[in-house]
Amino acid sequence: MTSDVPNPTTVIFDIGGVLVDWDPRFLYEKLMPPGAALDAFLAEVVTADWHFQHDAGRPFAETSAELIARFPHHAELIAAWGPRFNESNRGLVPGMDTLVAELDQGGVPLFAITNFSGEFFPGFRAKYPALFDRFRSILVSGDEKLVKPDLAIYRLALERFGVAAATAVFVDDRADNVAGAEAAGMTGIVFTDAAALRSSLRGLGLPV
Repeated sequence: MTSDVPNPTTVIFDIGGVLVDWDPRFLYEKLMPPGAALDAFLAEVVTADWHFQHDAGRPFAETSAELIARFPHHAELIAAWGPRFNESNRGLVPGMDTLVAELDQGGVPLFAITNFSGEFFPGFRAKYPALFDRFRSILVSGDEKLVKPDLAIYRLALERFGVAAATAVFVDDRADNVAGAEAAGMTGIVFTDAAALRSSLRGLGLPV
């Protein structure tokens, strides 16, 4: 964690892996028995690189058609990704709803920058209204066709949020995304769990 100012006043969160426990395995464990076949499907078919296209703004209809053409024997499983996407979200990361509520109640402006499909985000957000209604704005990569850790997405977010970089702390579970935020002038925290984050935020003078 680095900072050019002692007391940031705004917190900007990542979502998946910080606020919500997300993993495609949560969905596909319901559709395939555990074991080598499931592991291979996740590693070789619905890969992180394939999914990243959705975060970058490509529609599922295109990416799924391409993937089914490559793996026609997995067509049904690939097709399930879209309509059953929310089943890849297991729930809120323990302790984070309380931490977010405390920040909000303490008057801390809350925002989020998420690498997420613009197509899937509205339905996902609707699952957690009590959490996300506390956020003043959320920038979704798939809507902007910009992804973390590209410096451009942080600059766009700061401009849209009306937040000066030096006043913001950014929280993400990926070190490369945190480094991108720091390059944009924000204080960065690599997320591990709610207790460690609470300690870091308190150390920055925030009311938690």
